[in-house]
Amino acid sequence: MKEMLIILLSVVLIDNLVLSRFLGVCSFLGLTKDLKNAMGMSVAVIFVMIVATGITYPIYWSILEPINLGYLQTVVFILVIAAVVQVLEAIIRKAFPPLYKAMGIYLPLITTNCAILGVMLINIQEIYNFGSAMMSSFGAGVGYMLAMFLFTGVREKMEKADIPEFMQGLPITLMAASVVSVSFMGFKGVIENLFG
Repeated sequence: MKEMLIILLSVVLIDNLVLSRFLGVCSFLGLTKDLKNAMGMSVAVIFVMIVATGITYPIYWSILEPINLGYLQTVVFILVIAAVVQVLEAIIRKAFPPLYKAMGIYLPLITTNCAILGVMLINIQEIYNFGSAMMSSFGAGVGYMLAMFLFTGVREKMEKADIPEFMQGLPITLMAASVVSVSFMGFKGVIENLFG
């Protein structure tokens, strides 16, 4: 249980995919202008991460690795992620049309979201067992959601701030993202003191 808690806290706070590993930055910068869109994208990413891990983990360890085809992992993982995203896209289009319209191009881009592929590859690299891989994927999704929510709040504050003209737009957005990212570095010491 302690190992699962360490994995969860680590991927949410210390090794946050967006703020530490800089994976999934496209949707992070593109969908954090509105809390509803950020929430929708975050839930979709968590769903895809968990389902894709549940499918890719056994494929890798039961099929690819035993017959020495591990080098095909990236291709196989992308195909699985694409299939899961297609199913998710159909569900959102039918059940939540406004969310589907708001997410626009970012929903199909989940297929190529490097955060999702990154989680699959990290789970293999860390040689997690199935339960740990699922916890890592769930935690990575929660960390993605946390980053999205935090940065949505930051961007709402920036909309009301008096920012010099030369800093408006992308420059101030990137600077704010870097400050949020640096703030997460403090969690490393806290986690190490708790479980060290």
